[in-house]
Amino acid sequence: MTRSSRRVATTAAVLTAALALPGAAPALASAPDRPTAVGQPETLRVATYNLSLNRAAAGGLEADLATGEDLQARTVAEIIQRADPDVVLLNEFDHVPGGRAADLFRENYLGVSQGGADPVEYPYAFVAPSNTGVPSGHDLNNDGTVGGGDDALGFGLFEGQYGMAVLSKHPIDEAAVRTFQTFLWHDMPGALLPDDPTTPEPADWYSAAELEVVRLSSKSHWDVPLRVGGRTVHVLASHPTPPTFDGPEDRNGRRNHDEIRFWADYVTPGPASSYIYDDAGRRGGLAAGARFVVLGDQNADPLDGDSYDTAIDQLLGHPRITDPLPTSEGGVEAATRQGGANASHEGDPAYDTADFADTAPGNLRADYVLPSKNLPVRDAGVLWPVRADPLSALTGEYPFPSSDHRLVWVDVVV
Repeated sequence: MTRSSRRVATTAAVLTAALALPGAAPALASAPDRPTAVGQPETLRVATYNLSLNRAAAGGLEADLATGEDLQARTVAEIIQRADPDVVLLNEFDHVPGGRAADLFRENYLGVSQGGADPVEYPYAFVAPSNTGVPSGHDLNNDGTVGGGDDALGFGLFEGQYGMAVLSKHPIDEAAVRTFQTFLWHDMPGALLPDDPTTPEPADWYSAAELEVVRLSSKSHWDVPLRVGGRTVHVLASHPTPPTFDGPEDRNGRRNHDEIRFWADYVTPGPASSYIYDDAGRRGGLAAGARFVVLGDQNADPLDGDSYDTAIDQLLGHPRITDPLPTSEGGVEAATRQGGANASHEGDPAYDTADFADTAPGNLRADYVLPSKNLPVRDAGVLWPVRADPLSALTGEYPFPSSDHRLVWVDVVV
């Protein structure tokens, strides 16, 4: 999740250009084709996409998706159709009870050709409540008042804003799904709880009463097991808070770090994950040898931006995780053309996945698909076309026709 002061908002008025593309162009490098040579093992294409399909008021997304004509929804749907992942995590997709928004998006947009792309069918979906917009009843930002997005359990102006959804072509083992929406932050051993810099006591930004309600997940953490042939692949989905919009206490930066740490601990068998409990009360993390993919907008770049030091390195350097290092030519072109903060970045812009404001923080690698090492990587990429590519009308520039994030995909062998 990013807030409007950092994330450049989508403007529907410019979306018509993205819908005037020529017919399907499967030969374009920015529309990835999976290998089909005889004798090659079948691949699983896993993707994450912060598609910025959140709305300003409750019910807004459902109303827009019901029409089948929402321009932004058509554009992000075409991006998904072009990439054609087998499973995709949607971030910034408002939670609507009963999965109605996910159903409408699948039926009215993904299941209908957009811009000449082939429709894509996802028979399986998982949605669950988010902490965003859920009132805490406390003054969590210590501004002297109670209420509003900053005092919610996760930033949001209504319950479920900036939620998420998992869509899949493979069956979801519903009975084995685990959610961690209610896990309390202070129950993580060594949690980086924020400190009030005006007092001598450590880690005292939140009162004792507030610590009994403050949850780790700004949205939620989900373990969604897929049945791929005769094997199980765990989709570990989340969307940590942006590490900004706070003060010297760095409450969001610290929370971002620990939201990322949660998955690093979860995939480590034994004592490292023994403290974890899910919403049903079951304790512990993944078993040794389990196949998994950590994915989502982690709001943390390895070298640039505002995230807490080493936040994303907890995953990138994990002994059970592979970093496929997806790249794009469009990210390099954008950083060079836009300049500003991008000119002083340490990271290679080929790895960027988000087109943020050029003054600060610049474009960043924020979105990740990180498979376990027992899922060999065949290919990977960021769907960020160069301007000369006709598909660049889908991603565009500010004001974006789709999202300020790019879809990231990885092909793994199961």
